[in-house]
Amino acid sequence: MYEITVLPMPPDFEGEVVATLVSRRAGSRRAVLYLHGFTDYFFQDHLAEHYLGRGVDFYALDLRKYGRSLLPHQTRGLIRSVTDYFPEIDEAVRLIRQDHDEVTVNAHSTGGLIAALWADRVRGRGLVQGMVLNSPFFDLNVPTPLRLAADLLRTPLSYSRRPLPLGISTVYGQTLHRSHQGEWDYDLELKPLGGFSVHAMWLAAIRRAQRRLHAGLAVDVPVLVLASTKGLRVRDFVPEAQSADIVLDPRHIARWSTALGPHVTCVRVPDGLHDLVLSAEPVRKQVFAEIDRWTTAYVGSHQGNENSP
Repeated sequence: MYEITVLPMPPDFEGEVVATLVSRRAGSRRAVLYLHGFTDYFFQDHLAEHYLGRGVDFYALDLRKYGRSLLPHQTRGLIRSVTDYFPEIDEAVRLIRQDHDEVTVNAHSTGGLIAALWADRVRGRGLVQGMVLNSPFFDLNVPTPLRLAADLLRTPLSYSRRPLPLGISTVYGQTLHRSHQGEWDYDLELKPLGGFSVHAMWLAAIRRAQRRLHAGLAVDVPVLVLASTKGLRVRDFVPEAQSADIVLDPRHIARWSTALGPHVTCVRVPDGLHDLVLSAEPVRKQVFAEIDRWTTAYVGSHQGNENSP
């Protein structure tokens, strides 16, 4: 059974804020902290089971304004800066470190971008021993004119709370949810098929974070970056959408992975979806095998021990 810990945070521009730490523990001194992406929350039980099966306690953080942390007065996912998330990550890591000597961050998509900037900020403090980034949101997957338009989002546009007229696509949701072509069951209120609205304020915050990463970070722990081998842009569902990243361009992920720091491993996974651990079973087995291999080689007490579980 999961334990739920509500983390009260200082109020922001919309008022009261909380984050939610979800955990399953087996008495290990090793732990992993999972950070979800945009239009997301923690529901990947099989990810928790994988880590628990290898003697690693599992924690997941539903960030402010997502999932279990969304309050009635809040706009879903809306922040002024990705640094808004740092206090809840700080608090989650503080709580985990009370009982664990080794902590790895496992983060997906927007969570991967947030985790990278957070890890850069806390370098030298030994808070975490490694990071696994699953299709991190290192760049926009849009045509050049739209990319340039996004970079023009400055004050006062960058503080607008109005949604941008970008339209809604349900294709990615259809590839995942079992009510359509997927195999996963999750709460469609918390993770709608068509995603959340994108606001100028949020997009400006993301682009500032991406420019910071592109300029080069100095993350001082080993990092594993995972991405699909194939990206695909589609407006309607096609079978090929079930074996490609239709949200981000994996080439961008691979390109910018070297900007994280001096010790980065980038692995491209054939037939992977955007959330690689939600891919077809043979693909996610490869993803887990890559994580295990990298962890054994590079993280904390595993380093140099080929026989570690």
